[in-house]
Amino acid sequence: MIRSLRRLRCALDDLYERYNRRQFVHPDPLEFLYLYDDPRDREIVAVIAASLAYGRVAQILRSVRDLLERMGPSPYVFLERTSPRDLPEVLTGFRHRWTTGRQVADLLAGIRRVIDRYGSLGRCLSGGLHSEHDTILPALSHLTEQLRPGDGRAGACTDLRVGGGAARDAGSCANRCAHRRNSLLPDVRAGSACKRLHLLLRWLVRRDAVDPGGWDDIPPRLLIVPLDTHMHRLGRALGLCDRRQADGRTALALTAGFRAIQPDDPVRYDFALTRLGIRPELDLAAFVARVWTAGRSCPILKGGVHGRRDRPPTSSYGTLNRGMAHGTDVQSGRSLRDGRTDRA
Repeated sequence: MIRSLRRLRCALDDLYERYNRRQFVHPDPLEFLYLYDDPRDREIVAVIAASLAYGRVAQILRSVRDLLERMGPSPYVFLERTSPRDLPEVLTGFRHRWTTGRQVADLLAGIRRVIDRYGSLGRCLSGGLHSEHDTILPALSHLTEQLRPGDGRAGACTDLRVGGGAARDAGSCANRCAHRRNSLLPDVRAGSACKRLHLLLRWLVRRDAVDPGGWDDIPPRLLIVPLDTHMHRLGRALGLCDRRQADGRTALALTAGFRAIQPDDPVRYDFALTRLGIRPELDLAAFVARVWTAGRSCPILKGGVHGRRDRPPTSSYGTLNRGMAHGTDVQSGRSLRDGRTDRA
């Protein structure tokens, strides 16, 4: 097991050094964060970009660009100057697949409410984090609860149908707000992988050539791998997890596997791994095969591994190859045929 982890670290470090570079980001919604130097703007853009990161990549980029253009040069100033009740009008006609302008208005109203209360989204996240927590999940749950429509208070609702009868209609308003709890803000406690939320955290908590950071008081060691079916398949092929369902428990198990390699930064390799299957010069099956060979060129192994070679889980490796045969990119979810992604 130790030999296998050392061999895997060699392969991952090499992939990271070569491809964890900004020149390999496009096309990716992450690129919008680079346009904003002010951390107050960047965190708002990150929530928008991560929330809409599903579907075809080209469509994601168009939708995020559309929203940001409506908000002007500073999303922070836009929210500061725009009443929550005016947001639906600003977003009239917006739609990203099944996400409507009404749902985005609820999200933006929640962002403004959190900023008014905590000063920033990052401070809200930090407010839910305590010393005994070994993952970011409790803090993430706290943040999403604060962002949800209504936040449990009738006065916070942006539903125009409530109007002046807010007190009388508080119950029906709460029901409508609960009904509007959509996939933009999944419930962390429900057990799903919540991959878009964890992608958001990777962007803002980590700081390197690709991830711009901004929430620097959150330790990267608490982050969880943004898991989708493709990262799940790769994780099983590499022997880092053996669960069959791509859910929250599997995300934790896979993160534990990466934490054994990088204890202080378990999602360090996330971006580089998404280049597998996207970059024409990279071969996913060859990468996995390299991990499961002697790896004599790896300096960490100091001469290579001797004796019987470890082998990957046969079923996972076969599944991985079948996924490649069908033209699907691992973890990014980007179809090599149509640019579709279920990445986040």
